[in-house]
Amino acid sequence: MPYRQALESYIAATNSHDFNNVKEILHPQAVYWFSDKTCVTVEEIGAYFNNAWDLIREEVYSATDVQWLTVDEKSATCIYTYHYEGYHNGKFVSGSGRATNIFTVVNNEWKLIHEHLSS
Repeated sequence: MPYRQALESYIAATNSHDFNNVKEILHPQAVYWFSDKTCVTVEEIGAYFNNAWDLIREEVYSATDVQWLTVDEKSATCIYTYHYEGYHNGKFVSGSGRATNIFTVVNNEWKLIHEHLSS
């Protein structure tokens, strides 16, 4: 899977609202920096995702202005503007922020090893 497809697959997995789909794309040692929390295990990342999906129902996550900063045979780093929309307590909400994703190749597959989101 080329690195660009890895990002598209990650966004599709996120929009499935099933962490098992997200987990397939994660490196086992992935580290996430959210605005309010750092997650350093797949279990912590999963709990954060599941909580977010519980808070924002029917969330749709997307990326615009994707820029690939570095790419080689084993790693690829991109920055983008993330957008989300969904329902919080029955009311439509939306927002956006900045994201950095770092992908690395493991067993010939692109895996997400780091994500940094800030609002």
